[in-house]
Amino acid sequence: MALTEDTPAWIVRRLLRAARSATLATSMQGQPFASLVTPASTPDLSLLLFLSDLSEHTRHLRSDPRCALLVSAPAPEANPQTAPRVTVTGLAEAVDDPALKARYLAVHPYASLYATFADFHLWRIKPLNALFVGGFARAVRLKSADLTPDAAAVAAIAAAEPDIIAHCNQDHPAALAAIAREQGDWRMVTADVDGCDLAVADRVMRIHWSAPVASAGEVRSELVRLARDAR
Repeated sequence: MALTEDTPAWIVRRLLRAARSATLATSMQGQPFASLVTPASTPDLSLLLFLSDLSEHTRHLRSDPRCALLVSAPAPEANPQTAPRVTVTGLAEAVDDPALKARYLAVHPYASLYATFADFHLWRIKPLNALFVGGFARAVRLKSADLTPDAAAVAAIAAAEPDIIAHCNQDHPAALAAIAREQGDWRMVTADVDGCDLAVADRVMRIHWSAPVASAGEVRSELVRLARDAR
């Protein structure tokens, strides 16, 4: 199924990719608990958390990996219930993967202050189900298969990502600033099937493609379009 601007699965993927904060729900012996966390996403749309072993939610996840994440966009009206939002459920697992840790730090550069602390570890949540609320009285249930990007496309973009980033940062810094619509030494720090992340100092901005891409050539076309539209 082709994803368009109004397709719930595409809206959810954009919400999750752009999320810089979320509410994590865990439980301990049947008692629910909610906390603020700062997620990032992997190329295949798994969600990454960088958690302290000393935190309450980490102790909960070690006991029971079942959890949920709530991500919300700004409300377009005074009523907060008009905000597009998604609750994702899944299983959390601790991972020791330098590449994933680097990806997390790319979108949360301030976390480098404690990235080497022995009591901080990376966790990954693979979405199993999701409930998307697009505003008041608009709700859609989605399964993992509805959200998961095409595996071949994910692999193709992941393989091309280092060259894409190096080329854009070395040869097209002015275009990146134009896409960001703000002056500064903007640089690309991630690229995936759904978009890319641009950073200047500790600020990171998510840039969405018009639709999921499957090749480096399609990434180039999206960047050209974005730069043209920014003029």
